Amino acid sequence: MSFDLKATTHFFTKTEDGGVQGVVVKDAADAKQIELIRKHLRDMQARFARGDFSGPTQIHGREMPGLASLESAKPGTIVYSYREVDGGAELSYRTSDATLIAALHSWFDAQVSDHGADAVEGHAHDHGSASMH
Repeated sequence: MSFDLKATTHFFTKTEDGGVQGVVVKDAADAKQIELIRKHLRDMQARFARGDFSGPTQIHGREMPGLASLESAKPGTIVYSYREVDGGAELSYRTSDATLIAALHSWFDAQVSDHGADAVEGHAHDHGSASMH
């Protein structure tokens, strides 16, 4: 990861059609980390759209629940959308494929577990961003 994990919080929100992954700074004045978060998530969006999950694999390992299904999804089956939010950015994952939705949810659970105290399941309510869901 290009940003300081300890200076940020990851949010993983499961939705009916996939999920939303957000990363925000713990210190709203940390402009450098905000820039790094946004660059990282834009890069993730481009990589995931190509079926390239090597970034998370390097951090979390090849055996992450749900990862094999996500990697083998046909291009366009999952729509990855990036947007900036107060203090960071978020990446939305949307699909109508029930198997991929389950894989995303398992993958989110594994990331929450791996990131420990720096990740939570749910929304970024504490960062003044009602837009983050």
